[in-house]
Amino acid sequence: MQKQLGEASTQKHISIKVQTKAAKKRKEILAIIGFMTPALIIYGVYVIYSIFMTFYYSLFDWSGIDNNFVFQGLENYITLFQDEVFWESLGNNSLLVGASLLTQLPLGLIMALLLFSPIKGIRFFRSVFFMPFLMSTVAIGILFIFIYDGNFGLLNALLEMIGLESLQQAWIGKESTAIWAVIATVCWQFAPFYMILFRAAIVGIPEELYEAASIDGATAWHRFKNITLPLLMPIIVTSAILSIIGSLKYFDLIYVMTMGGPNNSTELMATYMYKQTFTNFNMGYGSSVSFSMFIIAFIITLFILIGERKRRGVE
Repeated sequence: MQKQLGEASTQKHISIKVQTKAAKKRKEILAIIGFMTPALIIYGVYVIYSIFMTFYYSLFDWSGIDNNFVFQGLENYITLFQDEVFWESLGNNSLLVGASLLTQLPLGLIMALLLFSPIKGIRFFRSVFFMPFLMSTVAIGILFIFIYDGNFGLLNALLEMIGLESLQQAWIGKESTAIWAVIATVCWQFAPFYMILFRAAIVGIPEELYEAASIDGATAWHRFKNITLPLLMPIIVTSAILSIIGSLKYFDLIYVMTMGGPNNSTELMATYMYKQTFTNFNMGYGSSVSFSMFIIAFIITLFILIGERKRRGVE
């Protein structure tokens, strides 16, 4: 009898303990949901809902300032595929994406590595490297308008000083050079952002790996190739995604410097969308451009993530 009572007491104790853990877990889940709900609501309203509404508006012929909605299905997209300016803007965005990946990321990595080198006054260089990213985009745009000025610009003055007067030109006034001039400015502004990302990732690499490699006789290049670079791959992939998405939706600096000119030579999808929506008051067509930007960025990002997962699976 006493044994049965003892077993019943033990089972009751276990049951109470399980119920307590379950109640504690429910409270934790409710707390997590409570903290996440405001962020999810904001994300849902300003991102998810906006994406669906952009596609919805793209199905209409609408000025954006009246109630005259004319449903026309996919007509805006058919017109978009035949629009030479849109394809030119997509090509310029592609140039910006390529230049960003081939310039901003390597420059950011080089500057991050320099911050770990035994150079006197490295704190000063850290501030100098990061300064372009801290400046206002409008201020940078105005600054480089004066630098690229064909008559009194600093760039032409420097070319004259070193005896290369034949290269002087109106850098943002010619179709052949305008896009490269603004791309160079964009890369100058955002390379420090990737420097900070890479520096934070390098700090997280265990120092013991470098010490062991040094004991084994590995050179600085081999330590970078076999330790630093492989361990930086996750942040490199993340940086590449950020660079691609940022380049596809880039707007402000181009608009300040050239407004898409001359003759659409620096037109980007975002500037073209802005003009169609808020200058020409063609909300439906502008929404089709905007939704196309989203689809392109989404597909490219998806391919990068799938490729990275396959790479990890192979390794």
